[in-house]
Amino acid sequence: MTFAHDTEAALVAAVELVNSAEEPDTLTETDQLAEFFVKHTYTGVHAGDAAELAQVRALRAPLRRMLTSDRDTATRLVNETLAEHRAVPQLVRHGDVDYHIHAVPSEAPLPVRIAVETAMAMIDLIRSDELSRLSVCADSTCEGLVLDLSRNRSRRYCSTTCGNRNAVAAYRARKK
Repeated sequence: MTFAHDTEAALVAAVELVNSAEEPDTLTETDQLAEFFVKHTYTGVHAGDAAELAQVRALRAPLRRMLTSDRDTATRLVNETLAEHRAVPQLVRHGDVDYHIHAVPSEAPLPVRIAVETAMAMIDLIRSDELSRLSVCADSTCEGLVLDLSRNRSRRYCSTTCGNRNAVAAYRARKK
C-alpha cells in the first residue's frame, strides 16, 4: 500500500526519533535536534534551546507506545493526542510540498507538531489495518523500531548495522 507523502514523512521522523533513544543516545544536543528538524523538513517554530530538546526527548517513550501498540490501544493513544492538542486538520501547502495535512498551527511548539503529525500518520495505518508496517528490530540485541514501507514487507532490521551483524552471525554459524 502506498501512503501519502506526509504520512510516510511523519512515520519516518517518528521512528527515527524513537530510535534515537537506543544506545548510543543520538539526540542529546540542540545541534542534533536542529539537524533532525531540517532533515525531516519540519516547518514553523523551532526554538532550538535546551527546553525544546528536553520536550522532544520526552516524546520518545509515548511515541514508542503509540507506534508499537495493538490497533485498539493505538487508536486510543492517537485520539488522546489529537484531543490534547486540539488538532484541527487542514490542507496546506508550503515550499515545494503540495497540499498535505497539518493539524496544529505552525506556531505550535515543535514537540506538539511532532506528536500530532505522528498521530495523524497513525490514522492512515490504523484505518488501512497496516500496523504490521511497524515492528521491533529482528536483532535480538536491539529494541529499535522498523518502519517497513517496502512492497513485499521484507524489512526486518532497524538499520544496516543490525542487518549486517545478523548476516555475519548467520554466515559464521553456517561455516561452523
